[in-house]
Amino acid sequence: MLNSLGLPGRPQDTRVVVAMSGGVDSSVVAALLADQGYEVIGVTLQLYDHGAMVSKAKSCCAGVDIHDARSAAEKIGIPHYVLDYESRFKEQVMDRFADSYMAGETPIPCVSCNQTVKFKDLLQTAKDLGADVLATGHYVRSEATGNKRGLYRPVDQDRDQSYFLFATTQEQLDFIRFPLGAMSKPEVREMAAHYGLSVANKPDSQDICFVPNGDYAEVIKKLRPNAAAPGDIVHMDGQVLGRHEGIIHYTIGQRRGLGVATGEPLYVVRLDPDLKRVIVGSREALATRSVVLREVNWIGDLPLDENDTLEIFAKVRSTRPPAPARLTCKDGTVTVELTSGERGVAPGQACVFFDNDGANARVLGGGWIARTERDGTWAVDQVQSHDTPAARTAPASA
Repeated sequence: MLNSLGLPGRPQDTRVVVAMSGGVDSSVVAALLADQGYEVIGVTLQLYDHGAMVSKAKSCCAGVDIHDARSAAEKIGIPHYVLDYESRFKEQVMDRFADSYMAGETPIPCVSCNQTVKFKDLLQTAKDLGADVLATGHYVRSEATGNKRGLYRPVDQDRDQSYFLFATTQEQLDFIRFPLGAMSKPEVREMAAHYGLSVANKPDSQDICFVPNGDYAEVIKKLRPNAAAPGDIVHMDGQVLGRHEGIIHYTIGQRRGLGVATGEPLYVVRLDPDLKRVIVGSREALATRSVVLREVNWIGDLPLDENDTLEIFAKVRSTRPPAPARLTCKDGTVTVELTSGERGVAPGQACVFFDNDGANARVLGGGWIARTERDGTWAVDQVQSHDTPAARTAPASA
C-alpha cells in the first residue's frame, strides 16, 4: 500500500524534509504533509548576506523569509532548521551568474540554484537527516513511470516551473516530491488561510533573490569590480554608432536604453565580450532557427543515444508553451531545430524538452544554449577574434 507520496508504509512512518523558503507555497507543503500525519522537518537555507543585500517584498531567501519560515514551522508544530549555505551559494550561483554575464550570456541563476544548492546539497542534507523524501513548493508534477519517476507540467499552467527544473537528474527526481503540482495558486492560498499561516497573502517572489531591485549590473560590479569595461556599440553593417559602459548592461533582444539612434528601431543582436562590443541590428536579425546545447540532462524513459533524431516540443523561454522542434544528437553534440523559429534567443539560456505541448506534457530534459543559428550560419562563427576590418563588417546575429 502506497501513501500519498508514493512510498510504502504509513505517513507516520515516513520522514519528510520540506525545503521552506518562507513563502506561501513551501509553507503549505509543510502544513499539508504534517496534517496528513507525516513526520515533517522544515529546513530553510540562508543563501546570501541579507544584511548586505536589501530585503524586498518580492525577493526570497532573505532575512524576513527566514523569519516567516520559522514562524510557519512553529505554527504547524514541526522542527525547523536554518542552514548557512552562503559560501556555497556564492560559489555555485552568484559567481557563475556574474561570469556568465561577463561572457555575453543571459544566465538563469534559479536553474543553477536548483541544480546545485537545492537539489544536490539540500537533498544530501535530507538524506543525512534520515528522510525518505525531500518535498518542495514547486509547481510541477512527479509521477511514477515504471520503477522511476517522471517530471510533468502542473495543473496550474500559469505557475508552471518545469522549465526551471530541467537539470533535475533521475536520481534526484526519484527522491523529491512536489505536492502542489495538482493544485492552483488560489487553492494554495486558501489552504494557507485554513491552516492559519501568516504568509497566506504574502506576495510571490518575482526577482532573482540576490538582485531584489532588478539591477543586475550593479550586483555584477560588486562581485566583479572590473566587469564594466567600456567599448563600442556597432551596427551589423560595421558602423560604429557610439560607446557603452560595459556589456553587462545589455541583453540579447534589448531595444530600450541603447543610447544610439539611426532612424530605425535597433535591437541588441549580439554581445562580443572579447572585443567589448555591443552589436545592434534590426528585429529580423534576432531570428533564431537552431541552438546547440551544452550540459544536456536527459530524463526520458529511453536513453538519448548517439546519432538520435527525435521529434520533440521545446521551450527556450519559461513563459512560452512548448513548441514543435527536432532534437539531433550527433558526435556528442546536441542540436535543437526550432520548427517555427524564435527571436532573441541568447547563449546562457535554457532549452527544455517535452513530449507534447499539452497540460500533461512530460519533461524529457534540457540543456544550456551554447550558441545559436539563423539562416544556416552560426552566430559565434561570424565574429572574428581580432579587431580587423573584416571583423567590424562581418554580419553578427543571435
